[in-house]
Amino acid sequence: MKLHELKPAKGSRSRCNRVGRGTSSGNGKTSGRGQKGQKARSGGGVRLGFEGGQTPLFRRLPKRGFTNINHKEYAIINLDVLNRFDNGFEVTPVVLVDAGIVKNEKSGVKVLANGELTKRLTVKAAKFSKAAEEAIVAAGGAIEVI
Repeated sequence: MKLHELKPAKGSRSRCNRVGRGTSSGNGKTSGRGQKGQKARSGGGVRLGFEGGQTPLFRRLPKRGFTNINHKEYAIINLDVLNRFDNGFEVTPVVLVDAGIVKNEKSGVKVLANGELTKRLTVKAAKFSKAAEEAIVAAGGAIEVI
């Protein structure tokens, strides 16, 4: 089989419905839009969220809270994940992204103390929890805030 011999599966493609092409087509005259009204007009129809003049849902619901524009979101990793690196290795955010542990660095990496660290590592990250900091130092490693 060659590229020019490829054909879609039987019945997978149907002809487009050509409206306004005579009464016998089934969609002649008003072209399936009915008689008059807003939806029959060219460019007619209601905007998104319009509920026929009733106060729309997004206006009926109360507003709550606010969005902090200075909010920083950190990529989070746990101590047990760091065990996959060798002793004496220097773990940086770039290394974590390359290894596929962190998908996106975001505003930096934060290390949490979930799990147990058995290797002696130098960990460079934006933030550390107190317990994670103590665990890394207790395992003989070092931390560096970047």
